[in-house]
Amino acid sequence: MKTLLLAGLMAGALALPASAAQLTVVTAGDTNMVDYINQYLGPLFEKQNPGDTVRAVGTGPGDAGSQKILERFEAQSGNEKWDTDVAVVHEKFVGPMVEKGFLKKYRSDISTGKLVTSDKAKMALGTNVDGYVMPMFSSQTAIAYNPDLVKNPPKSYSEIADWAKAHPKEFGYNGIKGGASGVSFVMGWIYAFGDGDAKQLMNGPFEESQTKKWDAALQKLKDFNQVATLTPGNAGTLDMLSRGEIAMGPVWVDMFYSWQADGKLPPNFKLVLPAPGMPGQPMHYVIPKGAPNPQLAEKFVELATSPKVQAEGIVKRFNWYPGIDAKYVKPELDQATWDKLFKDVTPEDLAKYAKPFPIAPYNNAILEAYEKNVAN
Repeated sequence: MKTLLLAGLMAGALALPASAAQLTVVTAGDTNMVDYINQYLGPLFEKQNPGDTVRAVGTGPGDAGSQKILERFEAQSGNEKWDTDVAVVHEKFVGPMVEKGFLKKYRSDISTGKLVTSDKAKMALGTNVDGYVMPMFSSQTAIAYNPDLVKNPPKSYSEIADWAKAHPKEFGYNGIKGGASGVSFVMGWIYAFGDGDAKQLMNGPFEESQTKKWDAALQKLKDFNQVATLTPGNAGTLDMLSRGEIAMGPVWVDMFYSWQADGKLPPNFKLVLPAPGMPGQPMHYVIPKGAPNPQLAEKFVELATSPKVQAEGIVKRFNWYPGIDAKYVKPELDQATWDKLFKDVTPEDLAKYAKPFPIAPYNNAILEAYEKNVAN
């Protein structure tokens, strides 16, 4: 009996991994980000890596959540081993993390690294982050409209301005308060109508002289606001659309589709991404240089950015655009899901018109100029 018991114990020991580890994933964003890891991605990884466990820690929504992760890295920068294996951060914060030397350059070490060709995986608001990031997903803004009221939707900012003038108070957006869909619309307006170089606003360098080239665009936007409706925020724009109080306005694509899925928006409402483009932003997986389990961290990101997980976890669960190129995700999706996500805004539209936000100094300057010259 003792021999059998000993043999059973030895067999059990051999079945366990040599050194089980706990992988700590720290994520900015709403609670759905933590739930996604704890309820879906973590268990999937644990199943593929018996004995290893995944723990998700949320730092809160918006920029504040990513700022806490940056501060966490700064506080541990002198340590050999840090308390984070993988972090999920907003695009705005990966540049400073790279510049401060806080991140591991790992993308070429994982098989899914070659599935990303987006410029957003190379430049983050003017900073070269190529190799240090893998996009978790890309969140994009677009113009939502009611096709019963808008038979021929405008395809460019110029056409939007003309349409709003001909249809007073039927275009709605939240200015720069209460949500980033309005901020995105304003940044796209400056890209479209500013006299400076839009590419320089996106990629840098910052030059004070560029900020003097927006006067005509800002005056045009102030005139536009006289015929537009100012909404209470991201949800407010969608809510006013659903009630027929406005016919058109900028929204986050994932919010739009989630509202439709929940029955809060009519199923026939549509999207258009106007030329020359509107900003969106990815959230990125990064691995800190002091990650206690760097190889396991790479395996986790590799799984998280695989076509199957991007299809099931990112597209189907959240209506986000995939972080890797959509063509690699399409074979993993049923036609109905693909058609829903890309029927209005196609991958070709995204390639042409999905823009980054301006680098921080220009972004701040545009917001200040809006307050001074447009809101007053």
